[in-house]
Amino acid sequence: MLFSFINYLENEKRASAHTVLAYKNDLEQFSDFLGSAFGLDRLEEATHAEIRAWMVDLIEDGLSEATVNRKMATLRTFFTFLLKSEVISRDPTVKIRSLKKGRKLPTFIPENEMEALLEAANYDAGYEGQRDRMVMQILYLTGMRLSELIGLRWNAIDLGNGQVKVLGKGKKYRIIPVSNQLQKKILSYKKVFEETFSFADGNDYFIVRNNKEAAYPMMIYRIVRRYLDLFIQTTKRSPHLMRHTFATHLLNKGADLNAVKDLLGHSSLAATQVYTHNSIEKLKAVYEQAHPKA
Repeated sequence: MLFSFINYLENEKRASAHTVLAYKNDLEQFSDFLGSAFGLDRLEEATHAEIRAWMVDLIEDGLSEATVNRKMATLRTFFTFLLKSEVISRDPTVKIRSLKKGRKLPTFIPENEMEALLEAANYDAGYEGQRDRMVMQILYLTGMRLSELIGLRWNAIDLGNGQVKVLGKGKKYRIIPVSNQLQKKILSYKKVFEETFSFADGNDYFIVRNNKEAAYPMMIYRIVRRYLDLFIQTTKRSPHLMRHTFATHLLNKGADLNAVKDLLGHSSLAATQVYTHNSIEKLKAVYEQAHPKA
């Protein structure tokens, strides 16, 4: 349908070559995202949830509100075309709202609540319960993206060197250190994994369903939401929240901004700097509480 849409822009809308190229690039970028994050092959299969997820992804990459809004406008035009062409029966962009100026600070989970979530939650002793525990732990302790966790395989985890290799955006690999605490948790999870599936082959996915097939995005969303609902008082309950929390806690403890950028796999500091505002707000609170002249 992309070809038909481009033809429509050129011949019916008489759009300029620059505009046509911009629309084409936006839609190809969205198509790549759908494939890597959700396993969707066709643009017309996208729902409101996938479009919203891409919007969040663009914001995380540090794109300006104007750029994100322009890309959403591209999708609105494209899906309106599909609707008029009777390719789809419902426009998934109807509830997508443009970003306002002055981006909100990323929400994060306070350290004490995160500790309770990881340690006090009642995870079942069987595979599903221990898998869910591992999902919560590895998202927070590495800051990896949802798509990176889903694509993670056992052979990418090197406990001997205390690191994990993940495939990030742009098909670029990066190394994330694995703490001693997380290494022990992975070994514990591996034991349950092998008790359930006989053995953990290096090519096996790290997080799997009961049939040993790879996990999928909505499955991870459900796991995260289930446990966040039990312990966390926030309206935002998604894997992205765990990533925000990872970054914010590191910066609150004095981590170097460039180091956090590399850990998150950001292409530029612009996307990482938004987390510094949370750290500054914490410093302000400490100052106002402790300084005699505050």
